[in-house]
Amino acid sequence: MTRQMVFDLPLREARGREDFFVSPANAIALAALDAWQGWPGGKAVLTGPGGSGKTHLAHVWATATTAGVIAAADLTEAALPGLAGAALVVENADRIAATGAEALLFHLHNLMASAGRPLLVTGTGAPRDWGLRLPDLASRLQAATMIRLDPPDDMLLRAVLSKQFTDRQVIVAPALIDWLAARMTRSLATAREVVAALDARALADGRPISRQMAAEWLQGQDLFPED
Repeated sequence: MTRQMVFDLPLREARGREDFFVSPANAIALAALDAWQGWPGGKAVLTGPGGSGKTHLAHVWATATTAGVIAAADLTEAALPGLAGAALVVENADRIAATGAEALLFHLHNLMASAGRPLLVTGTGAPRDWGLRLPDLASRLQAATMIRLDPPDDMLLRAVLSKQFTDRQVIVAPALIDWLAARMTRSLATAREVVAALDARALADGRPISRQMAAEWLQGQDLFPED
């Protein structure tokens, strides 16, 4: 079979509220973000396992509050005054200890608090597990409202698989979504990985995605447990 050349083009994921599927795994987190005006001190930490939907949910909140969004690793001293002028999301703060930017986040936190601006920080796991070396920053993050995303349930996993295929403008049979969801590791990151791999395989082979293709590709992969 002749295989086609596949170009790894950037994928623009839909991150609007209308694209966010609500299930028991994330309903409490969504409600807590909707109640942001009642956060003590105007700050919250959104946590959850990798690929649990933190980025999508943070962007939903950012749209609702006209907040800016920045990765913790991209913080600079010169940018802090401008960032503190509106509501803000700081993503991937669990990695900030490795970037040496803890003092910047601490200073930003204080600027936001002084200005009365809401601050949402995201990261994998709780702040106490982020390896923070600046005690003042650690104490302030641990005192924030904690909002936790649970691992995806069946409904959410199926919805995310469907969304990932839709984002790639790929149409698959609903039965394939059910087949994948019933067997795969319960992780939204794995869902993205599976969809990306199947899309690439379909493009390379020049044939549509099917259960047979999925079974062929998944043979020997660690993403799925044995039947």
